Amino acid sequence: QVQLEESGGGLVQAGDSLRLSCAASGRTFRGYNIGWFRQAPGKEREFVAAIDWSGRRTYYADSVKGRFTMSRENANNTVYLQMNSLKPEDTAVYYCAADRMSYRDNLSPAVGRYNFSGRGTQVTVSS
Repeated sequence: QVQLEESGGGLVQAGDSLRLSCAASGRTFRGYNIGWFRQAPGKEREFVAAIDWSGRRTYYADSVKGRFTMSRENANNTVYLQMNSLKPEDTAVYYCAADRMSYRDNLSPAVGRYNFSGRGTQVTVSS
């Protein structure tokens, strides 16, 4: 099982940028699609973005499309989420997760498709 750890969160003002990192340990995540999710207090975990195992295809939630960019460096076992033009409604704990199956063709926003292993990283955007 791929173990992932998130980092890079913080407290920023509306309009600022942050870059989150997701590092794999133990087992390479080279063949796995990776997703970013977030969970705000009192709300369910929601999909943010996903990238396929090759790094060539990405998929974004409508709420972040045009503002967030996901990328990966398989050689470094790291995935990134560049977040620009942050809004107060982006405030949440952000998690990365690996697809339950390797080399899957399609990207999915379904929480149940992924294995969550990290503690998340807090992103707080003040107005």
